[in-house]
Amino acid sequence: MSPIPNVPLWGGVECTCRRVGDAYSDQLTRSGHIHRLSDLDRFAELGLRTLRYPILWEHVAPDSLDSPDWRWADERLHRLQALAIEPIVGLVHHGSGPRYTALNQPSFAPGLARYAGLVAARYPWVRYYTPVNEPLTTARFSGLYGLWYPHGTSDEVFVRVLYNQVLAIKLAMQAIRGVNPDAQLVQTEDLGYAHARPVLAERAAFENNRRWLTFDLLSGTVTQHHPLWHYLRRHGLSETELLVFSQDPMPPAILGINYYATSERFLDDQLPGCSKQDAQSGNAGHPSYADVEAIRSPEVCPVGLEALLAQAWLRYGQPLAITECHLGCTREEQLRWLHQSWETANRLRAQGVEVLGLTVWSLLGAYDWDTLLIRDGASYESGVFDVRSGQPRPTALSAMVRNLIRHGHHPHPVVQGLGWWQRPIRFSAPPLG
Repeated sequence: MSPIPNVPLWGGVECTCRRVGDAYSDQLTRSGHIHRLSDLDRFAELGLRTLRYPILWEHVAPDSLDSPDWRWADERLHRLQALAIEPIVGLVHHGSGPRYTALNQPSFAPGLARYAGLVAARYPWVRYYTPVNEPLTTARFSGLYGLWYPHGTSDEVFVRVLYNQVLAIKLAMQAIRGVNPDAQLVQTEDLGYAHARPVLAERAAFENNRRWLTFDLLSGTVTQHHPLWHYLRRHGLSETELLVFSQDPMPPAILGINYYATSERFLDDQLPGCSKQDAQSGNAGHPSYADVEAIRSPEVCPVGLEALLAQAWLRYGQPLAITECHLGCTREEQLRWLHQSWETANRLRAQGVEVLGLTVWSLLGAYDWDTLLIRDGASYESGVFDVRSGQPRPTALSAMVRNLIRHGHHPHPVVQGLGWWQRPIRFSAPPLG
């Protein structure tokens, strides 16, 4: 038997365009990529042949869908064609859309669908799309935690924001396929896991069902037998709205799994300040708790990327890709994180799991994710390139990416060691709520 080929490395540019109040923050501008066409040549020189790439609604049509500005998108997509790089085009990335719509407004889904149709008509050769990145994560931060626009803090707003995004994905793909019937949906979502003490087991079970909602809705499996059917109905969705998916599903061609060191959570009712009963709607009857990083708790054994990917494969039987692989830390720890993810992807592929790609995310780094983007200027995490000087400088990850693509291995002694997430040092930092 011939050896199984390694999982291809893909690339990605952090491109969040988030709104807080009336202010937008744009990672493409902050990294300088918005002004540097030459970055695409740098990506090609690494050997990358697939790239998650933004053609954002907020950029192309900020004022009206009647007057889109395609100049930037034309230049970038034509250059990707010339470089023989396949784009996975993203249309909204943790955004709420331009000012004439919002995640909680009925105009969001049909508006994105119209924009998607315009993109497809202008670039009919594009095959892969992510109309909305991580809808569940965005719904939590925008509709439940109040961090991003429209700053909701209730289950009702969360459910509506999530529904509008998933409906937008379905309508957008229908519009795209009206132009290109062979277009494929690459749907991304952060796939974590909730751990808890026994007193919070019911809440953890709820969150572990909730983490699948994006994929479940698109796949049409949210019926009256789904564990969250009554939750969704109780918090504002009609039966007619839910049947839009079960009667006419839009299953992803590729499930894009994003996983970070902070993806797994621990629901802790014994931290200081967590002794009062939580009287919020839907949470009565269990103690209040802090939602902290599971990796920081000695009481938790994290599930890990490999087991979570296996869960997704068993649940859906659809091809998978790791669509974000990034760690903001020292260069040694960044090398270990990527290398371990690479080994995980190839080990699963050898076991028969259809893993199509591993995305080296944040090629140009990322800004302010340690504050969840609520303010600008707090921090920068380098990626395969460091852009703090104004021009991308290759980091230690650059050589690893080149070697993994060209040779299938990276001969560096640091990758043989354990990462901080695997050593007792992980308990020394206080958990983050």
